[in-house]
Amino acid sequence: MQLIPAIDLRAGRCVRLYQGNFAAETCYAPDPERLLCHYQGLGARWLHVVDLDGARDGARANGAVITALASLGTLHLQAGGGVRSSQAIRELLEAGVARVVIGSAALERPEEVARWLGRFGAERLCLAFDVRVETGGEARVHTHGWTQDGGVSLWEAIGRYGTGSVRHILCTDIGRDGALTGPNLDLYRSAVARFPNLAWQASGGVRDAADLAALARTGVAAAVSGKALLEERISYEELRPFLPDASSPASTYATARS
Repeated sequence: MQLIPAIDLRAGRCVRLYQGNFAAETCYAPDPERLLCHYQGLGARWLHVVDLDGARDGARANGAVITALASLGTLHLQAGGGVRSSQAIRELLEAGVARVVIGSAALERPEEVARWLGRFGAERLCLAFDVRVETGGEARVHTHGWTQDGGVSLWEAIGRYGTGSVRHILCTDIGRDGALTGPNLDLYRSAVARFPNLAWQASGGVRDAADLAALARTGVAAAVSGKALLEERISYEELRPFLPDASSPASTYATARS
């Protein structure tokens, strides 16, 4: 399992939301380009970037920032937020984004998204399903920046796609996102058991190295983390096993932070 650092953008700034609530925003001082360089120095191979304005409103307001990050060519960018057309996908790929994240459209327009998968390739697209886990344990998909209940379970949403058509799935537990309460291990164990051929990315709740180790044991391909890394809650030595390009000298970490 590899760790993918996450940067959430709102009005060009790096922010984190608490449980998807746009009114509960924390703004972080480093600019996006500096953070990318920091995570590259740590040894990350991928960077996950979300246009929060686009996710909520459908207009990719942070497109210029994402293009600037992709143009650096130093990390593979996985980017999304407000991607609701084949043109938007093509523009991001042409700008240098390695993998485009499809959110609301993946639930609402599965037939069209299936055509995108066929056109652009399963390795170039990642379907993102943001879920709230109900009292009975059912994971319900939410859309449009987590503001609307999509009316189906996570398993039903994935089941709309043919076997072999999808490769990458990002699953965020909204109730744990930005809360530092630990990831929903039961959710990801179930996901891997039900769909073992998918490359699952787990997001929400990571707080320490023990959480990363526990996620690795569930069989997910990647863990996406934002707040714990932004607040440097996990030491470089603890992060190294989950960063593909981590080098041994601790000085690398100090250099990346400067």
